[in-house]
Amino acid sequence: MTKPRILQYGRLLPALEARLAEAFDLHPLWQEAEPAAFLAARGGEFAGLVTSAAVGADAALIAALPELRVISSFGVGFDKIDVAAARQRGIAVGYTPDVLNDCVADLAMGLLLDAARGISAADRFVRRGDWTPHQRFPLTTRASGKRLGIVGLGRIGQAIAKRAAGFDMEIAYMNRRAVDGVAHRFEPSLVELARWADFLVLAVAGGAGTRHLVDAAVLDALGPQGFLVNVSRGTVVDEAALVDALANRRIAGAGLDVFEDEPHVPEALLALDNVVLLPHVASGTNETREAMAQLVFDNLQTFFTQGRLVAAVP
Repeated sequence: MTKPRILQYGRLLPALEARLAEAFDLHPLWQEAEPAAFLAARGGEFAGLVTSAAVGADAALIAALPELRVISSFGVGFDKIDVAAARQRGIAVGYTPDVLNDCVADLAMGLLLDAARGISAADRFVRRGDWTPHQRFPLTTRASGKRLGIVGLGRIGQAIAKRAAGFDMEIAYMNRRAVDGVAHRFEPSLVELARWADFLVLAVAGGAGTRHLVDAAVLDALGPQGFLVNVSRGTVVDEAALVDALANRRIAGAGLDVFEDEPHVPEALLALDNVVLLPHVASGTNETREAMAQLVFDNLQTFFTQGRLVAAVP
C-alpha cells in the first residue's frame, strides 16, 4: 500500500519527525534550497501537511498544494494557519488542544508569583552580591487572596482559575460570552475587568480578532498596583504600550512568555527589573511535548485510515 505523501513545513521534535517518516512518505520543505520552485513543480504530490503553531500555513502555501486534504499542526494556537482558505477547499485542519492545558496553567501561576514576589529579580540580587548586612531586597506584593482577572476562560483559562482558587484568589473573567456552569463572575468589559483586578492573566486565542486587545487604556485601568501575565500570544498586547507602562511604573509588573515579534524581545524590556521574560515555553515540558507529538501523529493517521481527525480546529 502506498504511503500518503506528507509535506513537513518547519522543524518538529526529532522523535516525531522520525515517526512521521516511518509511517508516511514525508518530505521536509525546509531542506529545499528554493521552496517556491519546489512547490511550483511538485506541490501537487502532497495529500497532507504537517506544521506547527509557530510556523503555520498561509493561503499561498495552501494554494501551492492542490491535492492537499489534511493539515496537522503541532500546537494549540492556529492564528498562523489560514483556516478559512483550508475550509474553502474542504481541507481538514487538526491541532493539539487539551494536552497542554496543565503545563500552560502551571507556568501562568509561576509567572504570576514571580512577578508579584520578585523571585527572578531576587535571584539576580543574590547573584550580583547585593545581599549584604546593610542591604535587603525590597518588599514585594502578596499574591494569595488577591483579585485575578482571566481574559479567555477556555480550557487553559479554567485550568488557571482552578490553580488560583488554591491561592484563595477572587476570580472574574472576560470572554466572548459567559461560560455555562462557571461560578466565577463574568465581566464583559476588559477595561472594567482590569480596573477590578490585581492580576490580569491573558489566556485568549491569538489572531486578528484579539490583536492589541490589551492596549494603553487597559493597562492604565490595571494601574500602578496591578500585574499583567501573558501566556497566550504576543500580538494580544500592544507591546509598545506595555513597555511604556512598565518603564514608567503605570503598572507594577508583568510576566511574559510571549512577544509580538518572536524571538525578538524589545531592548527596553531587558533593562527592566519589574518584568519576567520567558522564551515561549509554557507548554515546554517533556510530558506535554510528547503528548502533543502523539496527537499530531494521531490526527494524520486517523485521517488517512478513518477519514476523520482526533482533534479538529473548531
